Amino acid sequence: MSSTNKGPLPHIVLLSCGGTIAALPSHGVDYKAGLLPPDRLLDAVPDIGSSVHVTVERHADVGSQDVDLEIWNSLAARVRRLNADPSVDGIVVTHGTDTLEETAFFLHLVTQLDKPVVLTGAMRPAHALSADGPANLQAAICLAKSPSAKAIGVAVVMNDVVYDAVELQKISANALEAFSSRNHGPLARMLGGNIAFNYTPSIADRWKGSFADLTLDAWPKVPILYIHAGMDTDWVDALLATDPDGIVVAGVGSGNAPSAVWRRLEAAAARGLLVVRSSRCATGFVDGGVEVDDEAYGFFAAGGLSPQKARILLMCALRRDNSPESLRALF
Repeated sequence: MSSTNKGPLPHIVLLSCGGTIAALPSHGVDYKAGLLPPDRLLDAVPDIGSSVHVTVERHADVGSQDVDLEIWNSLAARVRRLNADPSVDGIVVTHGTDTLEETAFFLHLVTQLDKPVVLTGAMRPAHALSADGPANLQAAICLAKSPSAKAIGVAVVMNDVVYDAVELQKISANALEAFSSRNHGPLARMLGGNIAFNYTPSIADRWKGSFADLTLDAWPKVPILYIHAGMDTDWVDALLATDPDGIVVAGVGSGNAPSAVWRRLEAAAARGLLVVRSSRCATGFVDGGVEVDDEAYGFFAAGGLSPQKARILLMCALRRDNSPESLRALF
């Protein structure tokens, strides 16, 4: 752990989790995530120590494709402790962009915050020409020390755009403008280090801290079933054979799937499997009873959640109460 100067300034804790923002060249590949020591992330942000005291902690050194439940559990536990620390004013998490939206949503569900938690990353590695990591980190620190950010809870800032954890979605594998809000516009923008809201943060309050009482272990097994044309139901049978606790269907359109798939999942739901319908589309909603009779099949509709976020919500729900009434109210 290291820190900048220790004056009477806002105290931000930076948790480094690797990702492209901390990536450098590596043998055989263009770059490898997490090679840049977290202290050096701050070196690229000019004069940051003049306005804020930053404590740096190395939490993980992975590309976000390798972020797993163990990392989530330890990260959430650390965020909970830092939120309870009166000497800390805000928390910044640097993270790979591939699963950034999932980590943000997980923290949104399992932490009850009275301090800002801001995640950020980069689309270009640290050694690249015009690397975006330093500007993103500077924006994240400015947001985390802002009293206005307390109302958001968990936020993500990329390319000076602020997203809430529920709506955030990665939409490009390569572009700097890699993120969007699934069904709403961005929550806010950073202008000269200050936050300018597009709409009230309360619109992003759904599920905030709803599972803050959960112990961070023993998570249910919930895979995602991706639907496509000409789907072979052998893949559905193989997935069901793994005995999952629930399944999220990334359906076509408004959460649909071939009839043969529904027949297998209906039979599984009758045996107690929890099935949530979502959409593989980039935007839109899956409402109950649209094209599929969810009540008759025993399915649940994911609303505006992406498949990956519906999976996280279902995992949390299964830790507490899997009654049909509570699940329908939750989704």
